[in-house]
Amino acid sequence: MSSKPRVQRILTIAVLLMALGSASAQTANPLVFIARAQKAFDLAQKDCLADTNSTVAKLHLARASFDLADMATNEVQRAEFARCGIEVCRQWLAREPKSAAGHYYLAMNLGELAQAQAPSLTAYKLVHEVEREFKLSAELDAKFDYAGPARNLGELYFQAPGWPLSVGSKRKAIEWIERAAALAPGYPENQLSLAEVQLKWRQYDALVTTIKNMEAIWPAARTNFTGEMWEQSWQDWDARRRALKTEFQKTHNHDP
Repeated sequence: MSSKPRVQRILTIAVLLMALGSASAQTANPLVFIARAQKAFDLAQKDCLADTNSTVAKLHLARASFDLADMATNEVQRAEFARCGIEVCRQWLAREPKSAAGHYYLAMNLGELAQAQAPSLTAYKLVHEVEREFKLSAELDAKFDYAGPARNLGELYFQAPGWPLSVGSKRKAIEWIERAAALAPGYPENQLSLAEVQLKWRQYDALVTTIKNMEAIWPAARTNFTGEMWEQSWQDWDARRRALKTEFQKTHNHDP
């Protein structure tokens, strides 16, 4: 069989990846992001104490707890902030059991706690709870946080070890991340996550389409997702785009 179609496909992906990687955001000091998250955390904590029934304050505290846990420099800090987020989400859900946001941020903070306690039986059990909470959130509001429940479920199945160690699954990862990309196609992380999954499992024809979609939505995304709250996301997204290009090239340089 001729190798020409395969070579053409590889060249097409390479050109697209070069185009996607041509623009990158300036790299900000991580301490800036930590300071912002700490400020948001302190304010939300103050608001929660002032009004124990405030859903908005609980949302802000749950999100800031996750942000600080995710930026933690050691597992003790990660666990501390994650537990704060878990506690506020459980209080929130006790009053509003059908809150998609409540289940979503409970899952996010449980995930951070699982990371802090891994490897352990406790962490293993927490991963299953993360899975359940994301599914509940997806059932209640599939489009919350730009299809965040589906995106994060897909990432969970993508990153976690497979059975019997954990919940990792190629089929489920692709299914959920494709769902996220379909629900919120203009959100950069959905397209990036899908491209990363397709590259991992060498689904190159599908990857070409995803890269084209990424290229198409990127200019509008730069306009739509602006300001301080998006700076860290853009730093992450740009780094992942560069890594995607590097990994693609490395993979094909060693393909038989």
